[in-house]
Amino acid sequence: MEWTGEALLIGVRRHGDTSLIAEAMVAGRGRCLGLVRGGRSPKLAPALQVGNTIQLTWRARLEDHLGTFTVDLMQSRAADLMADRTKLYLTQLVCDHLRLLPERDPHDSLLGQALSLIDHAPDGAALARFELALLDELGFGLDLFSCAATGATTDLTHVSPKTGRAVSRAAAAPYLDRLLPLPSFLHERGNASPDDIRNAFKLTAHFLDRHIWSARQIDHPSVRDTLVDLLSRDPH
Repeated sequence: MEWTGEALLIGVRRHGDTSLIAEAMVAGRGRCLGLVRGGRSPKLAPALQVGNTIQLTWRARLEDHLGTFTVDLMQSRAADLMADRTKLYLTQLVCDHLRLLPERDPHDSLLGQALSLIDHAPDGAALARFELALLDELGFGLDLFSCAATGATTDLTHVSPKTGRAVSRAAAAPYLDRLLPLPSFLHERGNASPDDIRNAFKLTAHFLDRHIWSARQIDHPSVRDTLVDLLSRDPH
């Protein structure tokens, strides 16, 4: 069994004295793992940095085996990431999120969003939309385009923490202490204020924790809180 594809490297871990197991999002193939023999060598180390775009050739005797990767560097991002703390944290978080996806299940739209986030200036609104897309790809998508109580499609201001459905201003009024704020930029066009960014991340964090982190008994990514703080600061 053999294939070759372009990929975003999202994780590595040691295997034995000299090798690594690499984890990558491969266009058309999804999250794939493979053994890189000699992956800890000085020759391969620069290519095997999380956030790099690489070309992988995977080989295995049978399709369900781990297999081995041969790696060629296509785009190194290490220097840019080391020079920009916010971009470094964002890349780490995006890669951590991609590692939640099922193995060998293509998610090319999400991969495209991830690459756009990594290659452009850090953007809190775009990252919040990426987390919403991640929830959707994992089967826990939110319905932010019509009111759960009235069916209205305008003046949507809150989200039910139980159902993940939007609620209009009028319907939300008696229950404000039980609902999550819905920043308007998540369901219609418009700019996002620092408060909007913070509320968007509170919203996505609630559902990521409910459906994924707590459900799988894993900790939320350690860089997320610091990154959210950096991305939601008032520029003035």
